[in-house]
Amino acid sequence: MSDKETDIAEENADQLINTSAEQVEIEAEQAADEGLAAKLVEAEVKAQENWDQLLRVKAEMDNLRRRTERELENAHKYALERFAQELLAVRDSLEMGLSVAQAENADLTSIVEGTELTYKMLVSAMEKFAIKDVNPLDEPFNPEHHQAISMLDAPDKAPNTVINVMQKGYTLNDRLIRPAMVVVSKAGSVAASDENGSNLDEQA
Repeated sequence: MSDKETDIAEENADQLINTSAEQVEIEAEQAADEGLAAKLVEAEVKAQENWDQLLRVKAEMDNLRRRTERELENAHKYALERFAQELLAVRDSLEMGLSVAQAENADLTSIVEGTELTYKMLVSAMEKFAIKDVNPLDEPFNPEHHQAISMLDAPDKAPNTVINVMQKGYTLNDRLIRPAMVVVSKAGSVAASDENGSNLDEQA
């Protein structure tokens, strides 16, 4: 083979190598592009799924908020419905008793019995709804539940003892809704009594 033929052969070989390298590079770029495209499609699908999920969650939260607002509104409107139903029977009994009392041949015994029955109905209705009375006679004065309207000497009582309940108080589920109006023994009443007693003994 001549030198010229050798040069041509080498040139052809170089071209073939360059062509092969370019082809490999092109194919690699195509593969990379295809991989990126596939990843992009996958990312778009996931993004759409997340967006759809977000919309569903938002819709559920909106529905929950509206339902809660509706239930709260109904709770405010009808919170006293059951208690009102209990009071209707008490009112019916009061009206019946009033009719009996206004009759010409009204019997005092029947009126008293009807009043007692109505009172028991009212107490029962209040107990059903955890309304309890505060009647602290002979108990220590408690400023959190009692309101003192006056103080009196009471030699036979300890100081700050409730000696008279002018008006009972009430609690609702153990929360005070009205304090008891009470009369309280003065401080030093017992001490004064003891001193008087000692003096009497000494004089005896």
